[in-house]
Amino acid sequence: MKMMMSVLPMSCALFAVSVSAQPLPVQRLSPNMTIYGIVDAGVERITNVGPTRTTIERMPSLASSTSPRLGYRGAEDLGGGLWAQFVLETGFDVGTGGLNQGGRMFGRQAFVGLTNSWGSVTFGRQYDMLGFALADYGVLGPNAYSIGSLDPYLSAARFDNSIAYLGQFGPVGVGANYSLGRDVVGGCAGENAVDTQACRAYSFMAKYVQPSWGIIGGYDVLKGGAGAAAGLTTSNREDVRWTVNGYVSQGPWKIGVGLIHRVNDGAPLQPKSNLYFVEGKYAVTPAFSLEGFVGVLRYDDSPTNDRATHYALRGMYSLSKRTAVYATVGRTNNRGGSALTVSGTGSGSNPLPGVGQSGMAVGVRTSF
Repeated sequence: MKMMMSVLPMSCALFAVSVSAQPLPVQRLSPNMTIYGIVDAGVERITNVGPTRTTIERMPSLASSTSPRLGYRGAEDLGGGLWAQFVLETGFDVGTGGLNQGGRMFGRQAFVGLTNSWGSVTFGRQYDMLGFALADYGVLGPNAYSIGSLDPYLSAARFDNSIAYLGQFGPVGVGANYSLGRDVVGGCAGENAVDTQACRAYSFMAKYVQPSWGIIGGYDVLKGGAGAAAGLTTSNREDVRWTVNGYVSQGPWKIGVGLIHRVNDGAPLQPKSNLYFVEGKYAVTPAFSLEGFVGVLRYDDSPTNDRATHYALRGMYSLSKRTAVYATVGRTNNRGGSALTVSGTGSGSNPLPGVGQSGMAVGVRTSF
């Protein structure tokens, strides 16, 4: 009997052949533990970095995927169609061997739960449902030189101390996630006995997906607290994102489009923004594909007319089912006070406000 594994798309789908965004996987649980992962490293070159507009070369920590990873997944048949399951997943920097996600041992995911034909309920550190809502529409997803360059949160959208439900019923997928303290390491403390609403978060997702087309919606709310980023310094401030997106797929082509609307109470001068994006993939041959992204980020009522446009093109050549080489080029055009970097691969590469930036990366990726 097939059961839904409650492993978000940037984990469960990625331990297999590819790290590209995929539909929610439906898999047969087995009582065995699986060790899985991906090792991805490359070298990139970025122009116009910092006030001196320096050109830098570096080995990024994210390369072509959201992060190299090592994971452990297991399940136990409890009888009557009920299974216990767990996932422990760490992210690491191939260039240094260090841990990502604030140095946590299992910073990508760490959860345990129960699942049956009605779905799964899990507890721990997990991706929020915004990640699910953005998994199907395109190809590059929140990887380097893509939508994560315009909104870095999308590359690390996880909740600590969370309770999640995820269900897949034929083409219909639904999910919800609630965190009692969303980010222990990232500045917003965990559960707070004095201010019970501080640093809480919740998200929802609903989708209808077929092999040839799909439409998806998601909603995500981050509450503020002492030490929180993005100006969310009190619990009555919220950072809200919602998305509507979809895709069509036919033969060698896949095209996805979408919108993310954001209202951030912590940014009083420009709290509202819209991120429009288009992604596409064309399989030139069974082994070689071209993948592209165009995104536009605009802030409503910005006094300096802040906005950014990002372009990316990646060629991916599969040497086998598990190993591929790639080359990516990207460009970010900043306007007004926008100073976004072309590369969502780490800190320290932002240009001056209003300055455009170009980048390129080459590398190799293998999964197991």
